[in-house]
Amino acid sequence: MTIEAPLAPHPDRLLPADPETRAIARDLYRSVKDLPIISPHGHTDPSWFAENQPFPDPATLFIIPDHYIFRMLYSQGVPLEELGVPRIDGGWTETDTRKIWRRFAENFHLLRGTPSRMWLDYAFHEILGITERLSPTNADRIYDQIDAQLKRPEFLPRALFERFGIEAIATTEDPLDDLRHHKAVRASGWSGRVMTAFRPDNVTDPDHPRFVEDLPMLGRITGEDVGTWQGYLAALRQRRRYFIEQGGATSTDHGHPTAHTENLPQEEAAALYARVAAGQASGSDAERFRGQMLTEMARMSVDDGLVMQIHPGALRSQNPAVTGTFGEAKGDDWPSPTEYVRALKPLLNAFGNRRDLTIILFTLDESTYAREIAPLAGHYPALRIGPAWWFHDSPEGMMRFREQVTETGGFYNTVGFNDDTRAFFSIPARHDLSRRVDCAYLGRLVAEHRLERDEAFAVAKDLAYNLVKAAYRL
Repeated sequence: MTIEAPLAPHPDRLLPADPETRAIARDLYRSVKDLPIISPHGHTDPSWFAENQPFPDPATLFIIPDHYIFRMLYSQGVPLEELGVPRIDGGWTETDTRKIWRRFAENFHLLRGTPSRMWLDYAFHEILGITERLSPTNADRIYDQIDAQLKRPEFLPRALFERFGIEAIATTEDPLDDLRHHKAVRASGWSGRVMTAFRPDNVTDPDHPRFVEDLPMLGRITGEDVGTWQGYLAALRQRRRYFIEQGGATSTDHGHPTAHTENLPQEEAAALYARVAAGQASGSDAERFRGQMLTEMARMSVDDGLVMQIHPGALRSQNPAVTGTFGEAKGDDWPSPTEYVRALKPLLNAFGNRRDLTIILFTLDESTYAREIAPLAGHYPALRIGPAWWFHDSPEGMMRFREQVTETGGFYNTVGFNDDTRAFFSIPARHDLSRRVDCAYLGRLVAEHRLERDEAFAVAKDLAYNLVKAAYRL
């Protein structure tokens, strides 16, 4: 009989190795570990909370939708079809979820040392009660154990929302979405707070693959003439109001390839839009238009109060063999060098000094933390620093973030943590990891006599809970 390795995450994981510092960090962590979770930016499916149906099976829950997982296996030669990732042409992909799970178990070792492994271990052990490490020999047994639990009432999405201690969660929808699931949640009488975020890239980025078809649709659903610049802006204002009123939105999100902004005279902006709407925009026109729209979105945020999030610097869909077969967001995206100080100057000249506007700035270029982003946020009242994001949402990435931004931006120009995830079961794991890393950092400052102990406890609570509520106006 095979004796499987136990699964028992260490209670002091991620805390400092030095005993004195670890003791301080441990006390700090205990003070924040059970605080409510606020998830102000992410990509969970709102239908989960509207329909409250059981999650179908372990593979569909943990593997098929999670590019963090399947990109690693793909890098080692596992075809995405064997992991159940659907093809856009309807071609063969594995549909036997038990086989998909077995394939995953055979390659589970590939995730050693990654944050994905930590998130999975947490979900398996803390949420699902798994006590042995996943392996090829126990794959079926663990599959059956998880599958049986997913059918129980306490594992329905709303029950898990409450068990996870989630106070509020934001999904992300594009301007054409009718928000039916958000309306259903509100009409259901359930107390869980699920809100949307306004993500307009498909109608503000001429290079977006859906721009040509979605721009006319924006006009049809709003009744505005999007053939004109003023009609186009009016349509966006209308949809922002709809997202606030019908989806509880408190934020927007912008995933531009760069942080470039413009603040053109309106006549010049109208001429630029005319070229864009007619499909006659050059590459430089597209970049200038995206930049102008960031400034226009800031102008609208001054009026309607939505917090802006700018997520630049991702080179998306870089592998045509993957994108052409499986579509977007399938693990073939990369961080890229990104410039901020000069790029943001037009927007900041117009709105950076406003105290009634919040712009949360993210980066995939860690070299800019200390050189550009922290100094900018340490000066402009409108700017805040978004947490370590995507490729840097890891223990090392979070620690680098704190070490590089705190000296210039401080703690209070940051906005706490957001998980930015599609993987619902990973949400408590991600927030727990962030709280542990922050407490490790604060523990070190106390041990080095750079921060008083009572201040560290106050900061720990702010980083885990208070700052995110304030930044996202929750």
